[in-house]
Amino acid sequence: MNSVKPQATVLPRVNRSFRPASSWLFGCLMVTAMSLSGCNKSADGPQDTNTQVTNDKVTKTTDTQKQDLTKQPAISDTSANEPEIVSGEAAGAPGNPVQYNVAAWNDKKVTRLKIDNLEAIQSGLGKVVSTDDNSLDYASNPATKYRFMADDAAYLDLIDSQKYLELGWYYANPTDSDAEKDTSINHAKKAYQFARELMGDDGGKIVADMLGGQIIKNTTAGNYRVELAKCEFYSCMLVLAK
Repeated sequence: MNSVKPQATVLPRVNRSFRPASSWLFGCLMVTAMSLSGCNKSADGPQDTNTQVTNDKVTKTTDTQKQDLTKQPAISDTSANEPEIVSGEAAGAPGNPVQYNVAAWNDKKVTRLKIDNLEAIQSGLGKVVSTDDNSLDYASNPATKYRFMADDAAYLDLIDSQKYLELGWYYANPTDSDAEKDTSINHAKKAYQFARELMGDDGGKIVADMLGGQIIKNTTAGNYRVELAKCEFYSCMLVLAK
């Protein structure tokens, strides 16, 4: 006996890829809107933040500079009160060098003296103002100093020891006053006379060379040996060996 198989019911196939047109259009619009929104945020957001930070920094820097300027004390122009800088020898003095007209001093006749004739030598230099028996000669030997000027005046000294007779006087600087220069010239005239009295014309030449800036050592003039003769640093000294 043949059995009859029941036939399966065949349902119609449904196309799963089919969507209504309205749903598909709505989805596309949503995706596009989200994409645009995301791009705008990524483009606009960081630019706005950086710009704001930069502006804040500039504003703060400007405010800080203004505060620093207000804290600084006012600087006044003091250039008018500052001393004018000038070079050494020109500072505060006329600077005219002393002129020693030695040629005009040679017309006076002198009497020759010996080095041990102390009183006659002193009279040619002037009046002794003070005497120092505890002095030293230029070689630090015990000596007596005779001063012919007051202590506060331009000095003129005669120093006598067993070995030497020394004449010292103030040598004026170009920046000294006219009175000091005149005193220095008068002392030089007396020294010139002193040298001629002891050494003749050779002695006069020694003093002239001293005043001209020469330093003389261990030379013979007349009958005496000149140990040292020089003028420098406000001082002249003529040292004769006995």
